[in-house]
Amino acid sequence: MNSTSNHHAYINFLHVSKAFGEKHVLDDVSFFVKPGETLCILGRSGVGKSVSLHHIMGFLKPDSGRVMVAFMDITEYSEEQMEEIRKKVTMVFQNGALFDSLTVGENVAFPLRERQDLSEEQILQIVDGLLEMVGVKQMRELLPSDLSTGMKRSVAIARALAAQPECVLYDEPTTMVDPMMAQLLGDLIRKLKYQLHLTSVVVTHDMRLAKKLADRIVFLHEGKAIFFGTYTEMENCHEPIVQEFLRLDNLNL
Repeated sequence: MNSTSNHHAYINFLHVSKAFGEKHVLDDVSFFVKPGETLCILGRSGVGKSVSLHHIMGFLKPDSGRVMVAFMDITEYSEEQMEEIRKKVTMVFQNGALFDSLTVGENVAFPLRERQDLSEEQILQIVDGLLEMVGVKQMRELLPSDLSTGMKRSVAIARALAAQPECVLYDEPTTMVDPMMAQLLGDLIRKLKYQLHLTSVVVTHDMRLAKKLADRIVFLHEGKAIFFGTYTEMENCHEPIVQEFLRLDNLNL
């Protein structure tokens, strides 16, 4: 198993613990993500996968341990300091979190307009490019309510990319979408990694997605990181829970 600390990591969790009341959601969890790599956080529901993302975004603070993001120790950061980090690190929420009253194109243009340094023509060009990149260019004038769950995710990814982040966090990108769309979203996330050299963290319980995307996987179980390493190392990992996860996935194929 890899050492769980890395000085060149873009994101580093060092012995992070977090409890809500009596429930220890993260218990001494360590992992890292190097620049340009994709980490998949795996595990059953309710094991702290999304809580890990919220620590990276600074929405939650650890009870103990350190969280490093964009090479900075953000553990004690104020909301104001986190704003700088959130310009570099952006999150694609499960529900897409799109503005219902704005068209697809306007949703993607939103982060670009906030910058106030681009002409309307530049904004439209970037929006078109992003919508094309994620495969929904023909839907530019539609409202989010006109879209399927998978299409909403694609638009949410385009909007996240409009902020020109260094790192994108994906919360269960393939949940509640059909297998075909799940495959397209997986291909898209992989394409963006290579085209834009993005650092990515993908929370999922979809083994096929993890196999397709992950440079490394951290497997959470009962608050602990019981495995951290590559997919191949995971296949050879003797943890019964991890093996059960791999077996169940093979049954689903």
